[in-house]
Amino acid sequence: MNLAVIIPAAGASQRYAASGGLRSKVDEDLGGRPVLQRTVELFVNLDCVRSIIVAGPAEGYEEFLAFHGDKLGLIGVKVCRGGKTHRWETVKAALELVPADATHVAVHDAARPITPIELIERVLAAAEKHPAVIPAIDVPDTIKRASAPTESKEIDPFDAILGVGAKASYRTVEGTVPREGLVLVQTPQVFEAGLLRRAYAQSDLSSTDDAGLIERLGEPVVIVEGDPRNLKITRPIDLHTVRLLGGFKGPTERPTHKRF
Repeated sequence: MNLAVIIPAAGASQRYAASGGLRSKVDEDLGGRPVLQRTVELFVNLDCVRSIIVAGPAEGYEEFLAFHGDKLGLIGVKVCRGGKTHRWETVKAALELVPADATHVAVHDAARPITPIELIERVLAAAEKHPAVIPAIDVPDTIKRASAPTESKEIDPFDAILGVGAKASYRTVEGTVPREGLVLVQTPQVFEAGLLRRAYAQSDLSSTDDAGLIERLGEPVVIVEGDPRNLKITRPIDLHTVRLLGGFKGPTERPTHKRF
């Protein structure tokens, strides 16, 4: 297998910022290195990996390069400008840099920096036999369909106690979704290079993941067992959990001269 790895890192981290994050989640410190670098390091020592492409944000690309460019360049990573609006724009831009001799392409979320190596190996082993492979875990909880949030006219009592005085927001249950057969999809997702290129040659590229584009072609996508430790950083609390699981110290736990 001659594998190229694409790591989309162009997201605006809107949910992360809305939950109190002060900068892009891929820039956050994870044991002295940015989250993005930790994610890239998951793949640099794999024998089958011949190239890694990181796609940064369209807006603020120069700042992204200033912060990450040297670190990524030292480990042989190519960097390109990603899309402005949609994830597929970012992956498509990176796909242009995949070498012609690559037999397979893996796409991995930039904000999944502690993916267990055994999960990566499991996906790659399956990709030797199947043209499209994704990891996923069974949905463990009850799933309900909810209404859009509505703001209550009453003051939330907990906010009142804390002196915040904000109005509470509520949602109502519209139905319960049977969870049988439902899975939570993770990355890396691995595809035969020609198949992924064919998927990105379609006119409609709207999707939430690359497997969705393969499905649109009518091609089968094989699921292998994921891992609950394969966390994606979406909110600041996720960063805290990743630090605990990965055994990484936060920036305040290290000497000042070693912080970036």
